[in-house]
Amino acid sequence: MNKSFEILKNIYKPTRYTFVGKTAILETTSGNFVVKPKEKNMEEVYRYLAGRNFLAFPKLVDGSRNEVNVFSYVEDYPIPKEQKAEDLILLIALLHQKTTYFKAVSQDLYQEIYENIASNIGYLEQYYNGLFDYCFEEDYMSPSHYLFMQNASKLLSSLAFAKQELDLWFDFVKQESKQRVCFIHNHLSLDHYRKGDQDYLISWEQSKIDSPVLDLVHFYQTDYFDVDFPTLFQKYQEKFPWSEAEKKLFFILISLPPKIAFDDCEFRNCKNARECLDYVYKTEGLIRPYYTIE
Repeated sequence: MNKSFEILKNIYKPTRYTFVGKTAILETTSGNFVVKPKEKNMEEVYRYLAGRNFLAFPKLVDGSRNEVNVFSYVEDYPIPKEQKAEDLILLIALLHQKTTYFKAVSQDLYQEIYENIASNIGYLEQYYNGLFDYCFEEDYMSPSHYLFMQNASKLLSSLAFAKQELDLWFDFVKQESKQRVCFIHNHLSLDHYRKGDQDYLISWEQSKIDSPVLDLVHFYQTDYFDVDFPTLFQKYQEKFPWSEAEKKLFFILISLPPKIAFDDCEFRNCKNARECLDYVYKTEGLIRPYYTIE
């Protein structure tokens, strides 16, 4: 990256450059460019998307180098966050719609998914039950532990729901010989959407062919607190309806609460515990209407 970047500096002669993590933004007299480590052949990705008539990606200026890709920089026009979230969900529904197909799969695939999720549920159950026992034995609880103990039943209920639904989901799919897949961004968030001269999704390095459920799981887990996800989910379903099994898998995955990280900073511990509980209560509010008998 360093050697390639020095070469690109001589080519583009930036008046200013800024690093954001491993990404460099070059400001030049002929426009702005983004230099990113080459993790994927983006020419192939863009060729596939263009072939499906999906063009919401930044221009690849130079994909010929071994270490880096150079993209045109997309300005992000300021719009309200709520409108940005709605535009993003409609754009990702369009991506899924244009690239979807059914592929043949063996039962081993669904068995592997089942076992991976069950393992995650088991790990979180063990962690939170152990934390509950530890806090219960304390003579004087810290504020963060007290906050956890007040809401431990809610965390364990989320895991119990996920475990129960996982078994039902597996009953749905264990005899299936096909799986609906599409091209997914696989790193979906508000930060990766740009409203420029058109709609853009940036940062396609983790993109792949997989279940559309994964895109919405990542979007939800990243931006759940700042957007009206129940409305967004409904709008997405109107454009790209899911099967009952797909919805169930989505609800299972988002029902797994984050692991509360505790360290020697009590302020940070309280913040982490509160954010985890906010996630659990928000998620319950999203899922509950789909399990309410009218």
